[in-house]
Order: sequence, then C-alpha cells, then structure tokens
Amino acid sequence: QVQLVESGGGLVQAGDSLRLSCAASGRTFRQYTTGWFRQAPGKEREFVAAINYSNSTNYAHSVWGRFTISRDNAKNTVYLQMNSLKPEDTAAYYCAADAHAVSNRVPSSGYDYWGQGTQVTVSS
Repeated sequence: QVQLVESGGGLVQAGDSLRLSCAASGRTFRQYTTGWFRQAPGKEREFVAAINYSNSTNYAHSVWGRFTISRDNAKNTVYLQMNSLKPEDTAAYYCAADAHAVSNRVPSSGYDYWGQGTQVTVSS
C-alpha cells in the first residue's frame, strides 16, 4: 500500500509561482509512474503532468512551458513546479501513482493510488 500526501498549495496572484510536493510512502515508489491532475469546481478532473521511472515526462498542452514535474527518489517525492500561474490554473491538485506502468501516458483510471489533494487558487 502506498500513501500519497500533497502539499504546497495556496493563494497566489497571476504570474506567481508555486511548487507542489507529493510525498509517498513505500520503497518502490521510485519505480512508479506518478502524475498530477487537477479539478476545478464544476469541471472534470484533467491531466496536468506525469513522470515515469526513468524521468521521462509528459505535460498537458495547457501547462507546457510553465509547469515542470520532477522527482527526488532519495526523498520519495515528486514535485510540480508551477510558474507563470494563471487564474485558469485554479483547482484542487492531486497526485497519483501507478505501480505497474512504464509509460508516462497513463489515463487517470489507470492509477492505483491517489492523494487527498491540495488547493491552488490564482487571483487575477
């Protein structure tokens, strides 16, 4: 069993930066594909970014060039660095881990573990 705990959310202004963290339990976390998703009120959950065991990354078009996903295996943590934030980035952000995937292109339904989420609010 893997537990994921997100942190780093908050209220910022447009153009600011935030770094989200997803801390995981479990020694094999470094082998998992880990993704970030977000869900705004009244909208469906959407993919943001993912990273696989070999640090290959994948991003949604809407965040390309602004967000960077990375992992620190020594700390069992995956990060989402978010720069140039926009009001439309406002959402609850969730990290998820897939224990079986090797790809960084995993649909949300394929993830085995989910965190509780952290809120990001960007004011204009």
